[in-house]
Amino acid sequence: MRPSDDLRALREFYRGQLLDDIIPWWMEHAIDTENGGVFNFIEDDGTVVSTDKYMWSQLRALYTWSALHNRVDERPEWLEVARNIYDFVVAHGRDDEGRWNYWVTAEGEVVEGPNSIYSDGFAIMGLTEFARATGEQHAIDIALETYDAARERLARPGSYLTAPYVVPEGAKAHGVSMIFSTVFYELGRFLGDEEIMQTGYDHALQVMNDFRRPERMCLLEYVSLDGEELDAPEGRAVVPGHAIESMWFQMHIFEHRGETERIREAIECVRWHVGTAWDPEFGGLVLAYDADWRGEPAWEHAMKKFWWVHSETLYALLLSYYHCGEDWCLEWYDRVHRWTFDHFPIPEHGEWTMRLKREGERPEGVLSLVPLPIKDPFHTPRAMMMCADVLRRITDERE
Repeated sequence: MRPSDDLRALREFYRGQLLDDIIPWWMEHAIDTENGGVFNFIEDDGTVVSTDKYMWSQLRALYTWSALHNRVDERPEWLEVARNIYDFVVAHGRDDEGRWNYWVTAEGEVVEGPNSIYSDGFAIMGLTEFARATGEQHAIDIALETYDAARERLARPGSYLTAPYVVPEGAKAHGVSMIFSTVFYELGRFLGDEEIMQTGYDHALQVMNDFRRPERMCLLEYVSLDGEELDAPEGRAVVPGHAIESMWFQMHIFEHRGETERIREAIECVRWHVGTAWDPEFGGLVLAYDADWRGEPAWEHAMKKFWWVHSETLYALLLSYYHCGEDWCLEWYDRVHRWTFDHFPIPEHGEWTMRLKREGERPEGVLSLVPLPIKDPFHTPRAMMMCADVLRRITDERE
């Protein structure tokens, strides 16, 4: 039996994974009840090997527990965790200029300051969801301050950093427009602010018009500031998980705007990258490849298998199926589902391992995850919430 043969059962499967395994693991092992926030440097069995915290993970965790309350069930314990994280990031998250830090100690002392504008994007996302859960004006105020500052910096390439990766000189990164398209748009949508939504939509158009390359059947991670291709290894880098995740971001925006042709383009882009990223020898989706196939791309761990790539792909395929109803979506979904759930979950502990060798084997130790040696409560629970929701939409509309 294929996983997609019974979509109602599949929805319950995701709810079970989320509520019986993933979230209980985090609630047991990772909530810092003394200082606030969540621990990141954790082994698969829950052993905390460092109490330091990545700020962008704190901000993504703020989104996760707020979204659990908003989208799954209004459980007081989930809102309590969201509040715990919110208090920590408000106290320790920003520098004197309002830019969000990158890495702090358990108590909130800065290890690395604002060296990644992605942290600002995740701040907007987490604060928006927390404000949706609580209605707190303070959270909205900080989100708007972050929006204003980030928009101003994004208009000046070179004025911001993008740790853990470096944008080549004279280039712009897909990841930046990918993140800010959705976080700006969702903030504007929550507030009913057309100007903020338009700012997010402008980034969505950059994703679709500058980075997406239909003639190549891929989406490039870096292009020049004027949207042209770069004749360099970085300019040929394709990161399929980013492309696939980005396309469901854009589908959400285009669905809200009623732009069906743009949705079709995004679905087509999902199909390109699932097919090209699939490892014909060992199965699973690789992290990156070279658009011209001149060897491995200029991207660390290119042939490894990461949890977030597979999580995002599961949802993108189901969302694509919701919009187009084409069989290939479920055929690819079943293949990715089987490989994912055969390799990433750790039944004896309840969470997923974060990275695998190309062959599908687990490396030893949390530090094998360099450049981001973390457990992160974001991609997997978010994907499970999203998958359960789109499966509800599909099955409800069939009745």
